[in-house]
Amino acid sequence: MQTGDHSTVVSLPPEALRPPDLIPARAGLDNFSSHPGLFVGRTSELDQLDAALATPGGTVVQAVHGLGGIGKSTLAAHWAATRPHHCAPIRWITADTPDGIQNGLADLAAALQPALTATLPIEALAEWALQWLASHTGWLLILDNVNDPADIASLLARAHTQGRFLITSRLATVWHHIPTVVRLDVLDEAEALDLLTRTAITTAPGRDLDGAAELCAELGQLPLAIEQAAAYLAQNPLTTPRDYLALLNAYPAAMYRSGATGITKPDRTIARIWNLTVDRLSTLQPKAAELLRILAWYAPDQIPVTLLDGLADPPTLNDALGLLTAYSMITPDHATHTLAVHRLVQALARTPDPDSPPSAAYLINDALSHATSQLANALPNTWDKPTTWPKWRTLLPHVDALADHATAETDSLATARLLNLTGLFLADQGQVAHAINHLRRGLAVNVRMLGKDHPDTLSVRNNLASAYESAGDLGRAIPLYEQTLADRVRALGEDHPSTLSSRNNLAGAYQSVGSLGRAIPLFKETLPAMVRALGEDHPDTLTCRSNLASAFQSAGDLGRAIPLFEQTLADRVRALGEDHPDTLTSRNNLAGAYDVAGDLGRAVPLFEQTLADRVRVLGEDHPKVLSSRNNLAGAYAAAGDLGRAIPLYEEILTNRVRVLGEDHPKVLSSRNNLAGAYAAAGDPGRAIPLFEQTLTDRVRVLGEDHPETLSSSNNLAGAYAAAGDLGRAIPLYEKTLTDVTRVLSDNHPLTVTVRENLAAVDAPDAVGKPENGRAALRTRRQRTHSVSADADQNSFEP
Repeated sequence: MQTGDHSTVVSLPPEALRPPDLIPARAGLDNFSSHPGLFVGRTSELDQLDAALATPGGTVVQAVHGLGGIGKSTLAAHWAATRPHHCAPIRWITADTPDGIQNGLADLAAALQPALTATLPIEALAEWALQWLASHTGWLLILDNVNDPADIASLLARAHTQGRFLITSRLATVWHHIPTVVRLDVLDEAEALDLLTRTAITTAPGRDLDGAAELCAELGQLPLAIEQAAAYLAQNPLTTPRDYLALLNAYPAAMYRSGATGITKPDRTIARIWNLTVDRLSTLQPKAAELLRILAWYAPDQIPVTLLDGLADPPTLNDALGLLTAYSMITPDHATHTLAVHRLVQALARTPDPDSPPSAAYLINDALSHATSQLANALPNTWDKPTTWPKWRTLLPHVDALADHATAETDSLATARLLNLTGLFLADQGQVAHAINHLRRGLAVNVRMLGKDHPDTLSVRNNLASAYESAGDLGRAIPLYEQTLADRVRALGEDHPSTLSSRNNLAGAYQSVGSLGRAIPLFKETLPAMVRALGEDHPDTLTCRSNLASAFQSAGDLGRAIPLFEQTLADRVRALGEDHPDTLTSRNNLAGAYDVAGDLGRAVPLFEQTLADRVRVLGEDHPKVLSSRNNLAGAYAAAGDLGRAIPLYEEILTNRVRVLGEDHPKVLSSRNNLAGAYAAAGDPGRAIPLFEQTLTDRVRVLGEDHPETLSSSNNLAGAYAAAGDLGRAIPLYEKTLTDVTRVLSDNHPLTVTVRENLAAVDAPDAVGKPENGRAALRTRRQRTHSVSADADQNSFEP
């Protein structure tokens, strides 16, 4: 052989001179394990590969793609080792780089003709192997972890006989020219649990596997992550899956990098595999890595693509998303315009690696800032309009995920705005415990960054107090309202609109707790101040006047309540117009006052008018329309027209479940009202189970001490008494009386009602005489249904 300018004579042994097409495939050329380790599931994918092999004639090329750690290489090895493909030899080439492919081909040449290795350079060996592949049939070449289809294009083109190629790759969108493409997804729950438990018990049969299912879920059913965790558990027999979960939560970076000594290869941990992918993405398209770090702070599924708007010009954004899709780091759903990211990809993208430079932590924090701002800017500015609810419900999981993943120390003013607005939506939806958590955290951010007297801080504190009030926790609501009012007086002045709003809200809380002796004077003090500061026709002035009327009604002073409701309605018609939502609220509340006064001749037509107007103005499914239907049904029931009341209550319950969801407080109120109508119709067989269900649901959703829960307890006791079951009625009344006295007050209207009901069933002539007990209850015209006086307190502030 002659090379360059120098003549060199190379002596080849005679066997090395034989051309590749004359070299047979002898036994023993396979270079991968014929005994793969534990394998679970993947039946459908294996069948797909079998079906491709059965295709007659030509080279069979199969591609398996999916996320790093999804099990592509494991699937390929298992199929090659266990399925009846009858291929020989089977050669495994790590094909992540051109050099890796060349080395794999050179190794094939060396295995077929060892004498060549002493005389030929690696390029010539690879060429010799290509000639061999092109001149033989029956072989199987597994090209593992291909990063660029161009790297294998010439190999596929030249080996055009009846060989078999099986390609594995993280790339998802580049195999359209391959006849058979298998997309590999995570294991299902049962398969993941099987993989974890069978591996973990190898060193400790009968070990404690508490938390195994939760661990698999946390690892997103990803095979490599489960194998890594299982190997760790096998090496540490005293560590349970729940212990591992705790370690994962406390030390994510270390646990994602940690395998089991002698079992897990250092380069095969989940952190190592994905960090290499992110490094490659950063090189190819820095914006792609940035977007991945931003997406890491959201929920893993149904991420609206619009949350990335404005982060780059459209061509750059599309290129970056395309690259993330190609590397299986995200999964787009074109039908919903959303993205999905595996939860472990997210976890690693937001977790600084200890070996990374300090700039990595900066990039992660910068991504959190962008993720927060994008989400805060995407939220609707209103939370109580049904037209915005679909968007709220789409974004809510991502708000919750961001709040869970980010620490309080990293919270910014954008976080505070995000949590405050979300808290308002949740409170409006009846998810008050959830709302309180977000509002408390948002308040802490504002106090830390703006100070306790900043107007934004005071607004969030007001909202937190309102959420406590909605939850029935007046013991915390009232002091917080009082503190907010005092701070606003000091920081803003006596007549500032926000100060007057705080007075109105505090008076409403006093009314809720039954302290009308404090509520009415505060409303009466606030109303002229609002007239003076805002004017007679300002919406807040009209709201305060309506609230004062409501307080008079709660005190039983209908002689002052009804004229004040009538005046407010007239003023709203004049100032706002006939169809303004506040005008319709006034009309509803006036009808309710007529109803309470027993003047059904005026109440029913006004409820009917209000319902018709609300349907026309707000639409069939608006919550206030449903509230109007409820009130009209209540008026029918009060008039003794159960033939119209019961069907209407049943329709309202169905519609509220559809619009608001099973657990919304208004839905629970509808169940209570329907049960009350059944009871009034003398149908305890339907009334009692529905009262029992409502009480159980209110305890679960609202808590033991919420006023509506206590009202349900009273109503159920009344149903037992009406059915003659004093053995259950009296103890329940006694417990309810103890609770309402403790939670509300001794003279709260609900407390008075429960006390009178208990006295009625516990009277000497009622003992042992259920009929007398029922009669006593009937003479009180006990109404278990509720008429909704639409809230007019403007408690929440954006």
